[in-house]
Amino acid sequence: MGRTKKYIECTKKGKEKAVRPTKRKAQQKKRAVKEVQRTFKMLKEVWLDIGIERTDTHKGITIKALLDSSAIGIFMDRKTAAKHGFRLQKLERLVRVKNVDGTYNSRGAIMHEVEVNVYYKSYVEK
Repeated sequence: MGRTKKYIECTKKGKEKAVRPTKRKAQQKKRAVKEVQRTFKMLKEVWLDIGIERTDTHKGITIKALLDSSAIGIFMDRKTAAKHGFRLQKLERLVRVKNVDGTYNSRGAIMHEVEVNVYYKSYVEK
């Protein structure tokens, strides 16, 4: 048994009347929201080809990196680190990660770090 949603609209005299939005208005709103999300996504995501070099073996790889101007560090997914043989070093204290909306990240805290040199064009981060 499905629930029906009730939409209430207040009239000028303070009386309420039930209103149900039309399908067309709902579809227009969905399209507008998707367009805003698509535009926001295009403006926010910048992907770069960067080089990462292991400090222990000096072997390097080229990967795609997401540039995030609000990040406070350089981060790598655990699967990527394992796939390319980076040696994980356990952190003394866990780093809890918050999303932009203030909620904690569902993938959990950062527990390890790796030592790498990061290369982008003529820039090097050690």
